[in-house]
Amino acid sequence: MLLSIATAVVTISLKAGAAVITGSVGFLSDALESGVNLVAAVVGLVALRIAARPADDNHHFGHGKAEYVSALVEGAMIFVAAALIIWTSIQRLITPQPLEQAGLGLVLTTLASVLNLIVGVALIRAGKRYRSAALSADGHHLMTDVWTSAGVLVGIAAVAVTGWYWLDPVIALAVGANILWAGYRLLRQSLTGLLSAALPMEELEKLNTVLAGFRTDHGVTFTPPRTVESGRHRHIYLAMGVPAGWTVATAHEVADNLEDVIDDLLPGAETFIHVEPDDRADGPRHGKSTRPRDSNTEPDR
Repeated sequence: MLLSIATAVVTISLKAGAAVITGSVGFLSDALESGVNLVAAVVGLVALRIAARPADDNHHFGHGKAEYVSALVEGAMIFVAAALIIWTSIQRLITPQPLEQAGLGLVLTTLASVLNLIVGVALIRAGKRYRSAALSADGHHLMTDVWTSAGVLVGIAAVAVTGWYWLDPVIALAVGANILWAGYRLLRQSLTGLLSAALPMEELEKLNTVLAGFRTDHGVTFTPPRTVESGRHRHIYLAMGVPAGWTVATAHEVADNLEDVIDDLLPGAETFIHVEPDDRADGPRHGKSTRPRDSNTEPDR
């Protein structure tokens, strides 16, 4: 995220220079979006620091949702930038103006776009690696900026060749519309996370496959799992039915074994298993060995 902040400062300078030199509202709109990138990166850095804090007395499940707040702020800032771009574009569309030194402006914006592309790809990869909503949101925003800049570059080049100055504000309006769409997607994803969304479907399918294996190998039953994705944290809640004749120690061993398998499948996931008697459970079938350790199992009282 520090890299993102540094990149935003450099790209703002390059794009603002292009806007001042050429007088292009298209370049100005691109510079405004980079300004949003800077604000979003600063907010994202703060959110990452908060999300990294361990669980405490007031936040028993950690602070992972702070990253969704960061993405919400970024989405809101995108809407503000889009509004400024659209307003400026309409004014320039009413009174078109010629462009100065378009070639130099194109060079500066191209350099900024290449820099955004490199950092955006790095942020998206880091977001996947660390399961970070803030890093992923900032990376995708930078990639949106790259596509926006590409459109501006093509448009300004067309203005320079054709002399159709009205193309400049039209391009800026298209940029504003694209930014609005990006902001909407960010807000939707962030709100979904804040509303305690379940794990992604592909992870749920993996979890259900593991539970099916335990039903077969250990003769236990499960109610449908309940899951929550909270930033980089994952919480899984299970009710495991066991034969009424099992001892607490036996049920504990099977639950420990299941926690180990889930942890290997979904690293870092926190699994809570409630154990209760179930007449449908018929006990172990293959005598799988387990290793005892502390678990989050809660024997039925």
